Amino acid sequence: MWSRDSWRKFNILQQPSYPDEVLLKKAEDKLKTMPPLVFAGEARNLKQDLAKVCSGEAFLLQGGDCAESFSNFNAVNIRDMFKVMLQMAIVLTFAGRCPVVKVGRVAGQFAKPRSSDYEEQGGVKLPSYRGDIINGFEFNPDARVPDPNRMIEAYYQSASTMNLLRAFSRGGLADLHEVNRWNLGFIKKPELDAKYGELARQLSQTLAFMGACGINA
Repeated sequence: MWSRDSWRKFNILQQPSYPDEVLLKKAEDKLKTMPPLVFAGEARNLKQDLAKVCSGEAFLLQGGDCAESFSNFNAVNIRDMFKVMLQMAIVLTFAGRCPVVKVGRVAGQFAKPRSSDYEEQGGVKLPSYRGDIINGFEFNPDARVPDPNRMIEAYYQSASTMNLLRAFSRGGLADLHEVNRWNLGFIKKPELDAKYGELARQLSQTLAFMGACGINA
């Protein structure tokens, strides 16, 4: 039966070795008191949407960074990632004629699996970098020591990311009437940029027509 500590009963291959067990226990105890990053209602809604994907009534789009970092955390990067997801979803919806369930691999993607516990550079052997939630990227002994307080920092950064994404999605940016604002202007091929622009134009015209007919999208 699942419990908060049931994972400890299994063999874990990608587990850091924390040198200070007292500090680790303090970090674990603090995390236990934190509010959940995802609420039960959100999880239930996602399960319902994924059931539609399984039955062929919707398409699943998942995207996000290979691994998030503390240094790249800012509102602009989060907003731009959100816009990319919206762009991809509207193109898939337009082409596939079915709803798109959007899942972001963000707000907690801080760990990196490693094939070896150690990394060697110039004859110097140090613990491998396992992501900002565990240790630092810099190749020096201090940075590579697993630090449990990084889990707490990752929690706060994840909470901020989730709250900003909720604000974007519910504050109007995800509204289809804002489709022209989703273009980030980084598309290298002009023909692709033109295709998206044409799609956005058609969608805007359709929404305007629906509004004139008294239909709220």
